[in-house]
Amino acid sequence: MLDAGSLIKDLQEMRDEGHLSDALLRRAVREVSTESRFDWVGVYLLNEADQELWLHNYVGEATDHAKIPVGEGVCGRAVAERTNLNIPDVSEEENYLACSPETQSELVILIRAGDDIFGQIDIDSDEKAAFTEDDQIALIGVADKLAEQLAAERRDAS
Repeated sequence: MLDAGSLIKDLQEMRDEGHLSDALLRRAVREVSTESRFDWVGVYLLNEADQELWLHNYVGEATDHAKIPVGEGVCGRAVAERTNLNIPDVSEEENYLACSPETQSELVILIRAGDDIFGQIDIDSDEKAAFTEDDQIALIGVADKLAEQLAAERRDAS
């Protein structure tokens, strides 16, 4: 099971030491990917101007989906609907964008602060119904910590 508490603490320490979101996002992806049920873990950041999700970094097989329009696939739908999505069986999804033929289930957790969506953590598993409520709660905590950094950087840039 993912030790989200420890990861969140590590991310906060990185923030305190002055690391930027790039480093925090890479660390989060690396740590989350250590969970054995998670076969592909990536972070997409939202390009609001183009209404696309851009792949920031990932652990797993290479993907053709470096850019995903908002509304397309599970990732794009999560942003369009402004909600996290736990898809226990991707074969039942009409609008599914397959990264790997082995993928059976997908979990998308938005990286958000209030109404602002910065991106998402996207996880694929080769097991059906791989993601539990505990996984979702843990990953929401991680996503919230990432959103704090992204929001701070956005404020500093304006």
